[in-house]
Amino acid sequence: MAPSGLVPPADSTFRTPDRSRLHPDHPRYRELLRLHEEAIATGVDTYRDPDTGLEVLTAAALWARGSCCGCGCRHCPYVFRRARLRELPR
Repeated sequence: MAPSGLVPPADSTFRTPDRSRLHPDHPRYRELLRLHEEAIATGVDTYRDPDTGLEVLTAAALWARGSCCGCGCRHCPYVFRRARLRELPR
């Protein structure tokens, strides 16, 4: 479960991976986003990467964990949040 008081990111942020994790120039970018969307729409936590055969966690599944695990997950919803926090004035 996500930490209390932590609001899920906006849909576009939640559904579009950070460029450092999946660059828009990736040859299968659209296909990977489609697989991600289908998994989220059907309530599945993972989808199979067509290149590697590995299971990839969705942003929804990662968000439910409550924090970034630091493993470099493709759909990590916390990458964007950390970047935004660094931009805030101190």
